[in-house]
Amino acid sequence: MRKFMKLFKSLLIAPATLGLLAPMSATANELNLAEVSGYSSSEEVQNISEFYPKELAVTNSRVDGLEARINEFEAGGFSETTTASFSADFYLGGVDGGTSATDDPFMATYGFQIDLNTSFTGEDSLDISIDAGNTSSSTTSVTEFDGNATGDVLTVDGVSYTFPVGGATVFVADNGDGSALFTTACSYGGPTNTLDDCGNVNAGITGGAVATGASYDFGNGFSTAVGLQTNTEASTGIMTEESTDAYALNAAYTDDNYGFSVTWSNIEDGSNGNDTYTALNGSFTPDGEALPSISVGYEIGDDDSKSTDEEITSFFVGLQWDEVGPGALGIAMGHSNTVEGAEEEYMYEAYYSYPVNDQMTITPVIYTKESATSGQDDATGFLVKTSFSF
Repeated sequence: MRKFMKLFKSLLIAPATLGLLAPMSATANELNLAEVSGYSSSEEVQNISEFYPKELAVTNSRVDGLEARINEFEAGGFSETTTASFSADFYLGGVDGGTSATDDPFMATYGFQIDLNTSFTGEDSLDISIDAGNTSSSTTSVTEFDGNATGDVLTVDGVSYTFPVGGATVFVADNGDGSALFTTACSYGGPTNTLDDCGNVNAGITGGAVATGASYDFGNGFSTAVGLQTNTEASTGIMTEESTDAYALNAAYTDDNYGFSVTWSNIEDGSNGNDTYTALNGSFTPDGEALPSISVGYEIGDDDSKSTDEEITSFFVGLQWDEVGPGALGIAMGHSNTVEGAEEEYMYEAYYSYPVNDQMTITPVIYTKESATSGQDDATGFLVKTSFSF
């Protein structure tokens, strides 16, 4: 950005300087060129300022004034602490569902994101996310990539401000997640929407209209956090009897090779009921280079909207090798939001993340998803995600 502003400043000064020199060029036409040639070999004349001292003094003054005004514009219009990062994702995929009704042909969509970050004190951070994309309910072949669904329109996805209070870290956000400061013990980095939360599906509250929270790091590996969000702020207000609210607690311990965390949430379901969830997560990374890290997650919850308070469970286990050739390899399995008494619909996946260069990564993934629906075979999908960052 600063290089661009310097170029912009130079482009403004150049034509202005030429304009200021125009009167001088008219006067110069009246000069005897033979005399100039003679003067050029004389030690008495060192530079052109001796020909036109008054004119050049006026020109230099005007150029200095113009440059000062440009510097004021640059300093006042762009903060040195503001940064912008850009990313673009291209999705390609197809799903074989076993029946004509569930088969999805190869489809292609994209997602684009701009992240703006600035700090006013060096310890705080104002973050703005702007998204665009054409993923929709009809692009079912690439649903597992959970792309941006904005109808090709740039949309503000979230605005948040994070700042220290004493030894704690606090954040407030519009269109943010109450779990933004939570720590989940998981080292798996798979790309699919079903398994990327490592079994912490509901306890780590997300999707809030307005959110706030705080975290505290004890400095010995232990940390704790709390989060609160209102999901219906636009129509019912914040934390009212009519609003649908959620709050959650998180505690974690992380070491160099392992970690574990527990997350608990209480979520209003909109029908005068409260759903509660507890998620347990753990991860371990061995020292051997050929050995994978392992991540495990389990969540159990009570759905208060059900007449029998049915339990809802989610399970996850994943292995990841961070150095397989130039990229990373991962395999995982799990199920999500399985109601008590129903058959688990497990999903199995394998992916490889290949960094083409520092700004481009290609990630193919293949998965199969079990179906408990009578007469419907399991679904098998093959997808490729190409990501650019700049």
